[in-house]
Amino acid sequence: MTKTVYITAAEPQSGKSIVALGVVDAWIAEGLNVAVFRPVVSSRDYDKITSNLLKQCKLKQRFDETLGCTYEEIADDPESAIAAMIAKMGALRQRYDAIVVIGSDFADVSDPIEVSFNARVAANLDTPVLAVVNAAGKSPSQVNRSAHYSINEYVSHHNHIVGVVVSRAQTADVEHVRQAMENLGERLISIIPEDTLLSAPTVKMQFDRLGATVTQGSDQALLRESMAVKVSGMTLPNLLNHLEDEDTLIMASDRVDLLPGVLLSQTSAGTPRLAGIVLVGGYKIPKPVRDIIDGLDLDLAIATTPLDSYTCASMLSGVEGFAMATPRKVEEIRRTIDTHVDMAEIMRRLDAPRRSLRTQHRFEYDIMEQARRDTRRIVLPESEDPRILAAAAIVLEREVADITLLGEAAEVRAYAAQLGLDITKANIASLHDERLLEKYAKSMAEVRADKGVTVEIAREKLTDPSYFATMMVYLGDADGMVSGATHTTANTIRPAFEIIKTKPGIKVVSGSYFMCMADQVLMFADCAVNPNPNAEQLADIAIGSADTAAAFGIEPRVAMLSYSTGASGIGPDVDLVCEATTIVRTRRPDIVVDGPLQFDAAIDPEVGEFKMPGSPVAGRATVFVFPDLQSGNSCYKAVQRTAGAVAVGPILQGLRQTVTDLSRGALVDDIVSTIAITAVQAQD
Repeated sequence: MTKTVYITAAEPQSGKSIVALGVVDAWIAEGLNVAVFRPVVSSRDYDKITSNLLKQCKLKQRFDETLGCTYEEIADDPESAIAAMIAKMGALRQRYDAIVVIGSDFADVSDPIEVSFNARVAANLDTPVLAVVNAAGKSPSQVNRSAHYSINEYVSHHNHIVGVVVSRAQTADVEHVRQAMENLGERLISIIPEDTLLSAPTVKMQFDRLGATVTQGSDQALLRESMAVKVSGMTLPNLLNHLEDEDTLIMASDRVDLLPGVLLSQTSAGTPRLAGIVLVGGYKIPKPVRDIIDGLDLDLAIATTPLDSYTCASMLSGVEGFAMATPRKVEEIRRTIDTHVDMAEIMRRLDAPRRSLRTQHRFEYDIMEQARRDTRRIVLPESEDPRILAAAAIVLEREVADITLLGEAAEVRAYAAQLGLDITKANIASLHDERLLEKYAKSMAEVRADKGVTVEIAREKLTDPSYFATMMVYLGDADGMVSGATHTTANTIRPAFEIIKTKPGIKVVSGSYFMCMADQVLMFADCAVNPNPNAEQLADIAIGSADTAAAFGIEPRVAMLSYSTGASGIGPDVDLVCEATTIVRTRRPDIVVDGPLQFDAAIDPEVGEFKMPGSPVAGRATVFVFPDLQSGNSCYKAVQRTAGAVAVGPILQGLRQTVTDLSRGALVDDIVSTIAITAVQAQD
């Protein structure tokens, strides 16, 4: 399983890249093939963090693979943007052993909104979080508040917090910060002191900031770090006394009395070595002085600008460099990480078991990927509906399933072209195809002979697209059917009840819903078909629901719901659930099931342990079987409307072959998801 971590901060210039470099190095040291991913970037043309990580860590990854979505794409359609991030992360998971995900740079929106969005992205990507807190300019108590704010925001989205790295702490404040952070409990705390080298700009950055013209200096000289900016305004002896190593000196270009002396000092042992010189005022350097400069053969970056000294000093005062900008800085980062960050403990915590998050977007992505791995043939009988054609085009483009549409080929293709849809890869079957009609009518008459159905009656029924499509599935010309966009539920599933019928050992067909919560996907059943099931039927519903959950990657822990938990209540309704639970255990001992359970005891660990101690299901249920249709249908709608859950379904279960009913109000995206779900069911 691919290792992942989401490195995030609550504000700009926090040191995410420093921590990211340390994690990448640690995973490379383990022999892992490592990738980096930036879910949110300002531009697809260049990203400073990923470009430098690829270069400094020699990662074998294309630059375009590191980028998720731009701020503009998120603003246009945040839901589609998150889905795209999940897909790109999924592609990386298939190819790499470990992925370092690096949060956004707070470039386009306010800090609180961006922190919340990063927390949502981390949950959708199902990555543990390593939070970075910037201590620059903050008191220890302010650092603590920043850490709590970040942690609370991520925890509210159900993320797992591995630890907190406090960066840029003043050396004198390190212990005070550590003491202030003690109230974070067992979370790992690392504190990195401020290192002026890591935030120092290069001389080139300073020259670019001023728009200055470079008159001297190699590329290497321009990449030197500038540790401070000094302005010359005194005689040469006093000026030399104030200079320090790696200063950028701002000097008036007409002070020809100072410039030769300063340059000569750079050739003398024991004098400070400047990072660069900015000559201000726009005066031309006299030829004798220029000859002296050229004769020194000194690789010192010098630039000229017409700006004055005060303006230049003001413009350079806020310039900060990028931590990975130079090899010297990268070496310093690695030394800093080794000294101040317990990377071994971070690695241990990242390897520790944790509960995976499965959001709605992640669930939909998983279904699409599962469908693509073994494509099935899905028939759509309602080709006259533009939503069906649009969904078919998307499914074909994404290679989620092979599609058969019912109708006359020329008419269906002309309608699709009119809608601007590409369905060239779809198979189109005519309801007037005599070869198919003869085969389907004969087979239907055999299946329904005990009901008096003759070949002639069967041919008449096959004028109904639902019957025609059902026969395609029954005889193996399709693996599943999706209908209901223009037909009623009864019209969709009646042919399946009559022809396909139930699986061996199952007496009822039931309808379940996937309930996509903020952090997990649950299953509710029966919410669509059986009004008052008896104990045998309720057991069928539980077994079918457990199998459906397992087919979609949900570990089935089945809660048989009641108004009573355990032996706390008596009466026929409780007895019904008890009997059904016993039947499930007898028929399918492989299914983890318990009941009767109240809903709170089934879903809440504390309540479950209190009301049903030792139960393998209480507090951990993933499949919720309601005792009747009234409670099931009411509950799924209540959760959907009040808890913000997304209900996907109904998923018909118990049939020998796969038929799925759509809501007549289904949107194109709903239909695409339903086709994918049907394809996955058909795989099973």
